[in-house]
Amino acid sequence: MPLTPWLIDKVRRTVTDIQLVAGDSFYWSPTERQVVYNATDEQADSLLLHELGHATLGHLDYGRDVSLLAMESDAWEEARRHGQKLGIEIDDETIENHLNSYRDWLHARSTCPNCSATGLQIGTKQYRCPACQHEWRVNEARTCQLRRYSKN
Repeated sequence: MPLTPWLIDKVRRTVTDIQLVAGDSFYWSPTERQVVYNATDEQADSLLLHELGHATLGHLDYGRDVSLLAMESDAWEEARRHGQKLGIEIDDETIENHLNSYRDWLHARSTCPNCSATGLQIGTKQYRCPACQHEWRVNEARTCQLRRYSKN
């Protein structure tokens, strides 16, 4: 269901240190202190509260992939707290579906392009395969197609 109009007004009145900006997707920009939202998305209320969760928790960046998953989980819990205050329920299925998309993304990043074993993260965007010792790096790929670049 598209964004509930009163929700934007309520958030703007209660969270004055974060700017809400209409856009084509949902994300938290810590440098701009903006939550960007897409008012026409079917899950707009939940996604807006999720990005607000990142903002109110002060999420900036992550160094390891597991840190990203923890931040996403924490932001959903914070979204639930915001939702309870506003009378908006965020169901478990919505949260699990979004967390699963990150789990799938993280698994794809860590899959060895040489032998398909699960690699270990050795740097911010670098991996090594314990099976064949192949090393690769990845792009950010949260909003674009994942790319893996072999080192050897």
